[in-house]
Amino acid sequence: MLSAINRSEELKAIDGKTFDLIVVGGGITGAGIALDAASRGLSVAVFEKQDFAEGTSSRSTKLVHGGLRYLEHLEFGIVRAVGRERKIVHDNAMHIVLPERMILPIIEGGSLGEFTTSIALKLYDFLADVKKTEQRKMMSVEEVVKAEPLLESEFLKGGAMYYEYKTDDSRLTIEIAKKANEFGAKLFNYAEVTEFLYENNFKINGVTVKDTITESEISVYGKYVVNATGIWVDQMRRKDDEKAPQRLHITKGIHIVVSKTKLPLKHSVYFDVGDNRMVFAIPRFDVVYIGTTDTNYDQNYENPNVELKDVQYLIDAFNNISPKANLKLEDVESAWSGLRPLIHEEGKKPSELSRKDEIFYSDSGLISIAGGKLTGYRLMAKKIIEIIRKRMKDDFGNDIGDCKTKTIKLAGGEFDFDYSSVKLIEYADSKYDEAKQLGISVADFKKLFYRYGKNIDLVTNKAFEFYNENKNFRLAWLKAEVWYTVNYESVACLGDFFVRRTGMIHFFVKEIKPMIEDAANFMQELLGWTDETKQKAIETFTSKYKKVNEFE
Repeated sequence: MLSAINRSEELKAIDGKTFDLIVVGGGITGAGIALDAASRGLSVAVFEKQDFAEGTSSRSTKLVHGGLRYLEHLEFGIVRAVGRERKIVHDNAMHIVLPERMILPIIEGGSLGEFTTSIALKLYDFLADVKKTEQRKMMSVEEVVKAEPLLESEFLKGGAMYYEYKTDDSRLTIEIAKKANEFGAKLFNYAEVTEFLYENNFKINGVTVKDTITESEISVYGKYVVNATGIWVDQMRRKDDEKAPQRLHITKGIHIVVSKTKLPLKHSVYFDVGDNRMVFAIPRFDVVYIGTTDTNYDQNYENPNVELKDVQYLIDAFNNISPKANLKLEDVESAWSGLRPLIHEEGKKPSELSRKDEIFYSDSGLISIAGGKLTGYRLMAKKIIEIIRKRMKDDFGNDIGDCKTKTIKLAGGEFDFDYSSVKLIEYADSKYDEAKQLGISVADFKKLFYRYGKNIDLVTNKAFEFYNENKNFRLAWLKAEVWYTVNYESVACLGDFFVRRTGMIHFFVKEIKPMIEDAANFMQELLGWTDETKQKAIETFTSKYKKVNEFE
C-alpha cells in the first residue's frame, strides 16, 4: 500500500540500497515512468519533494485530449500520437477518464469558419482514429442553441460537436503511482533530492534524499537516474551540471470555477476568444470551470499566483461568447494556477510554443525529460524506459522486454468489462444500493465512485465501521475517505486530501469548512500528530482555503 503511516520508516529502510532506476519527480511523468519500469521487472524508487502531482499534474485543464488546436501549428505528429493515446488512457482508467461532448461554436469575426472547422475536425478524427460514434458533427445555429441555450447570440454562425475525455489529473497521477507500487516500485512524497551522487568516473550513481517531514537524510543508489521534475527540470539539471543551459520556457495558465446555478451550462464548450486562442468551459458536478490563460512566468514555482487580470480575461472571454451569462468577478468561487514546462523556442509567444516532449542527456548519465501533454504520459514513459532498456543491454547484456502499460488497468480501474457508459452506471448503481443505508445521496456517492472506482468498496466498508462507532453519517463518510487516502494514497496533510485526492478545494469549496477540524482530528489519530502539529496543519490549510477566490 502507498501508505503515509509507515512512509518515513519505509524511506529509512532503503538507505544505502541500490535500485535499477531512480526517478526524481512524482508527477504524472515520473509515476508513468515508474509503472512502465516496474511492470518490466525493474526495481524502482521515486522521490517527490512535495506531494504527488502537486506541480503541473494537478493544475491542468483536466482533459485527456488530442490537442485539436495543434493542427493550427501543423503538429500532425502530436495530434496523431496523443489523439490515439486518449482511448488507451480511457480504457485503463474508465472511472476517472470519461467521454465528454464538446460544442465548438463558430462566431462572426472568429478565427474559425464553418469550412475550416469542418476540415480541421475531419482531419482530427482521422489522425486521432476517433471511433465513429464520437466523430464530429457540424451544427446549424438552431442546433447549437437547442443543445446549449447559453450560446445564443447575434454573433453565432453555427458550430460543431466533437468528443474529448474529461479527467481528474491528480487522481489519474495517484492511480498510476498506486499501480506502480503494486508492481513493486517504491514511491515517496515529501522526499526531496538535494544532490546527486557519483562514482569515481564522475558517472551519476545515486541521490541524497531529505525527508521534509522528519528532516532526516538518506543516500540511495541507482544504476540509472531519470529527472522527471517538470517545471524544475532545468534546476535539477544544474544540480548535476551548473553550466547546463536553460531549455524550458515556463508559462502559466489559470482556471476559474463558478456555480452551475449562475452558469447552467449543459455541455462543455471550446471557444474562440479572439486573440488566436481557444478556451474551455467544462461542467463538473455542480460547477463549471473555465480556462485557460497562457502567459510567461518566472516567479515562485511552488505557489504560482492567480492574477486578477487573468481572472477578468476569462470572465470577459465567456461573456463574449455568451452575453446572457453576464458573469461577474463575485461569481468566481475558486481558481487555480498551473505552470507548463514547455520547450523553449526563440521568438515564439507562449501560445505558439510546441507541446512536444524532449529528452536531454548529461555527460554524467543523467536522463531528463520535459514538455509533453498529460495525455501522452504513457508514451513519454515508454520512450524513457526504451532508452534504459538499450543501456541495460549494453551495460549488462540483459533485455527487460517490451512495454506492457498499454493494457495495464490503473488502480481503481480494474473492471471486468470493457467500457460502456451503461455498464459503468449499472456498476455504480449496484454499489450505491449497498451504501445508501449510510445516509449518502446519489449525487454524493457519484462523486466518490468517480474518484475511487473499484476501490469504492474499501471506502464504503470503512464508512460502515465508523458509523457503527459514532452513529454520524457525515462523519463516517469523511473518516472513511481520510482513512483510505492516508493508508492507500500517502496523504500526509490536509492539503493532500482536500486539494489533490478529492479536488474539493476547486469543485466543492463550500463543503470544506465544516470538515477541516474533523479531518485534522482523524489525521492526528492515524499519523500520530501532536496537538501542535495538528494546529499547524489546520492553520496552513485554512490559509490556502481562504485564498481560493482572492486574486492579486
